[in-house]
Amino acid sequence: MQSFATRAALHVAGIFGMYLSVAMLLPAAVDLYYGHEDWKVFVFSAFFTGGLSLGVALATQARPPTVSPRFGFLLVNLLWFTMAAAGVVPFMMSSLELTISDAVFEAVSAITTTGGTVINGLDNAPPGILLWRSLLQWMGGLGVIALGLFLLPFLNIGGITYFRIESSDIEDRPFERLATFTFTLLTIYVSLTLTCALAYAAAGMGSFDALNHAMTTISTAGLSTHDISFGMYADNYMILWTAITFMVIGALPSSILILFAVRGRTEALGDPQIRVFAGYTIVFACAVAIYLRVSTGMPFSAAITHATFNFVSIITTTGYASVDYSLWGPFAVASAFIATFLGGCSGSTAGGIKAYRFLILYELLVNGLKRLIYPNMVLPVRYGDRPVEDTMQRAVVLFISAFMMIWLITTILLAATGLDIMTSLSGALGCLTNVGPGLGDVIGPAGNYSGLPQSAKWVLCFAMLLGRLEILAVLVIFTPGFWGR
Repeated sequence: MQSFATRAALHVAGIFGMYLSVAMLLPAAVDLYYGHEDWKVFVFSAFFTGGLSLGVALATQARPPTVSPRFGFLLVNLLWFTMAAAGVVPFMMSSLELTISDAVFEAVSAITTTGGTVINGLDNAPPGILLWRSLLQWMGGLGVIALGLFLLPFLNIGGITYFRIESSDIEDRPFERLATFTFTLLTIYVSLTLTCALAYAAAGMGSFDALNHAMTTISTAGLSTHDISFGMYADNYMILWTAITFMVIGALPSSILILFAVRGRTEALGDPQIRVFAGYTIVFACAVAIYLRVSTGMPFSAAITHATFNFVSIITTTGYASVDYSLWGPFAVASAFIATFLGGCSGSTAGGIKAYRFLILYELLVNGLKRLIYPNMVLPVRYGDRPVEDTMQRAVVLFISAFMMIWLITTILLAATGLDIMTSLSGALGCLTNVGPGLGDVIGPAGNYSGLPQSAKWVLCFAMLLGRLEILAVLVIFTPGFWGR
């Protein structure tokens, strides 16, 4: 039975790989338009990936398997592996001459919407490669939404969506047919991307940059076409506030956006996790802005703009930087480190621990303290006005426990490669939360991951995948029981 499920998952992955091969023709066309020889790389990659994927799909044809959590876990991991494998091919063959570890790191960083990079000289890089990075992040962001909305709740590992708790019961879902729901979701995702690109262009960004940054903004991914990221536009506040707006939108629950955009249900925006997300974002941005104004004398307009931009970027796990905020002083650096843990909302493209988990964890903590005084009191954990099931409570505690354990293990492994403690701590955290940049001179907002040892890059690749797939969905396939009968 298990081999049958594996065969079926490989079949789906093969079909998915064929779609990815078609996507490679877009950067090929861009390179051809700009007269860059790398168009041949993408054409070959498309035929190679498409042919291999077609072979896998044909060799694994079978009747659909019985839907089960085991099949779901296997399919999720295979699809992300397929996207990573397909993403690596153009990087390996491009004129950038990346090593295997660098090509894998760049591809994994892109598909997981992490935003860390090992490429230097982005301003002069082939346009096709720049577009390919953005496309991978855009597709990765869409995959993350699907993961959060449809798969994680079904797999009972902590996903919280419209169908479970966010806005309503399953009887009041916005669309009765899943296909209609998915089509609407895709339409909104594409529409937001195009709107963001037009807004960037209207604010003064070039058309190619506007399209690339729109894809990596809506997906809260963070790869830029410039080595200094949004530092290229540090003096254009209209561009920065445009980015802030769409990063926040990208970090909101997609199911809520559908209710708001299609049904006009403004009350959906009152979702408890949105209030928590907005609350800690505003607190961090305002606190650091005031700190900058008082400690450095920076004009308040500049302080609030750059503080808001960079902390929205960190909290939504986008990873852009308009300035080197590690130079703002200890308070700002400590705030950035803490903000890296937070994340956006469930069912969004954002990573991190996410607001709803903090809300449920707070409820558990308060109830636990009350029970110390009143041991026999019945205290249900609530999400807004709805009780949280015991399975969801356990999933939240399990996720946070696993998160902390993986973070510490990754930090130790990075330190074992010779990295300093700040780089190890912040690098492990930045990749596990899919934020991207860490702290310090090496991987801080003014640096990148190119100078890390090859072994450290492989460790961080695994951390990025763990973080993107909510940790438990990856760890479960390494348990002996998963492969049993």
